[in-house]
Amino acid sequence: MSEADHHTEPRRAVVVPAVTSSPSTDREICETLLENSPVRIERIISTGQQSPPDFWYDQDWDEWVTVISGTAVLTVQHNDDRCETHSLGPGDSVYLPAHVRHRVERTDRDPPTIWLAVHIKNGT
Repeated sequence: MSEADHHTEPRRAVVVPAVTSSPSTDREICETLLENSPVRIERIISTGQQSPPDFWYDQDWDEWVTVISGTAVLTVQHNDDRCETHSLGPGDSVYLPAHVRHRVERTDRDPPTIWLAVHIKNGT
């Protein structure tokens, strides 16, 4: 018996079209490309967004993010309250364990910054 015989639902490939132009909106677009617990993969299209003043992301899950196109500036706050600011360009990536505080300082507007984010829920 093959591995495919063990699946009860038909399996199929899903194609997600590439971004071919800048969004005509001032809001950030988050598209879930794949969700299969404990992993969620998103494409994020940022058009000049940044975190509000004094706002920090503090997530219950791990996140790995890479910049596909455009640029961004990300600040990470370490456990000792020391902050590091990173300029990211195409191909750069950052791994953010759960509860590592971080914020987006800047993204490109036009053309937009396109990110690929992988969210991984912890086993707790």
